[in-house]
Amino acid sequence: MILRVEEVSILAARVLSDERLKHTLGVADWAEDLARHHGLDPVKARCAGLAHDLAKGISIKDQLSLARQWNLLNYPEDEQNPHILHGPLAAYWLEHYYRVDDTEILAAIANHTLGRPGMSPMEMLIYSADLTEPNRDFPKVDKLRQSLYDDLEKGTLECVKGTLIYLKEYNHPIHPLTQLTYEDLQRRQTIGTGSKKA
Repeated sequence: MILRVEEVSILAARVLSDERLKHTLGVADWAEDLARHHGLDPVKARCAGLAHDLAKGISIKDQLSLARQWNLLNYPEDEQNPHILHGPLAAYWLEHYYRVDDTEILAAIANHTLGRPGMSPMEMLIYSADLTEPNRDFPKVDKLRQSLYDDLEKGTLECVKGTLIYLKEYNHPIHPLTQLTYEDLQRRQTIGTGSKKA
């Protein structure tokens, strides 16, 4: 099944709190804008933005239970920090219960919190749009937005770097996938990827 903007908009409005919906609409708007600017599919970007937090309203206890049931726990840190499970849960839910078969959208939803090595442009876009959507207000967020507009890959690297700095500063645990994502994006900037060379 193809994920349609109208359908996922209705679903998001039904399952998300007002505050979470405001954030979600901000992500969808910003993702669509970035997609148009960088020559990606704006409809897919909007759908992924609308769907990225669909599982956020589920209690942490139930998120952990579902992740166990659906075999989504891949690292010890997943169980130790279950608040990071909502992306994989939303993607699994859409794939297996709504029959969504667009792997690009599903991957962007699943990996929007931690990232992963080898992220596609759509995955980078949703990861970064989630962090920098218009309702976000923290030091240097405008600089991150401009960096994403100028260069999606380099901007995403800056987003991951900022996240790591924040986590270290407040003594929060760093998930291995986020560290691996940072190292991968650093490598990609150094050696160049695809048609783009450093």
